[in-house]
Amino acid sequence: ATSPIGETSMTGFTLVRSNDNLYSTSGLVTGNITTGTHKEPTPTNLITAISDMETAYTAAAGAAPDSHEFVDGGLTGQTLAPGVYRWTNTVKFSGQLTFNGTASDVWILQIAKDLEVASGAEVILAGGAKAENIFWQIAEAAEFGIGSTVNGIFLVKTDMVFKAGSTLNGAALAQTAVTMIATTINWA
Repeated sequence: ATSPIGETSMTGFTLVRSNDNLYSTSGLVTGNITTGTHKEPTPTNLITAISDMETAYTAAAGAAPDSHEFVDGGLTGQTLAPGVYRWTNTVKFSGQLTFNGTASDVWILQIAKDLEVASGAEVILAGGAKAENIFWQIAEAAEFGIGSTVNGIFLVKTDMVFKAGSTLNGAALAQTAVTMIATTINWA
C-alpha cells in the first residue's frame, strides 16, 4: 500500500488494475498494490492507515527511554535487551545486531537522526524475540545496504532506501518515500 498518491507516482514496473478497480498487481510485486486512484474504499483505507502510522510514530517517539545514547549509536556486534533506547545522533551498524528477549518483549528505538545499515549487515532475533515487537522510530532517513537483513516495524519521518538484495522482516512505513531495489519484505 502507499499513501493516497496515484499510480503514476510508482515507477520502475508495470501495474495491471484488478477487474473491480480496488488494487493493481505487477509481476515484480507479490501481493496487491493500492493507491489513492483506486476505487473506494481503497483511498479511504489508505488515509486511515496513514493516520494509524502517524499515531504509532508519535507514541513510539513519546515513550520514556530506559537508555540514552547506548554505545553512541554504533550498534555493530551489540545485543539489545528489551526496553526503550534513545539516540540524538545517527545510529549505524555493520555485521550483526542482536535483539534478545521473549516473544512478548518489546523494543523501541528512538533515533533523532538517520539509521544506516551497512551492506551485508544482519539483525538477529534471539530467545524468542519477534520482529513485530521491535519498533524503529526514525526522525530522519533510513538506508539499508546491499544484501542487508533487518527485522522490525520501521516508522520513518522522511524516506527509506532499500538497496539491492536487502530484506525486511516486518513493515516499512515512511511519511514521504520508500525506494526499493530488488527488495524482499516479509510481513511480520
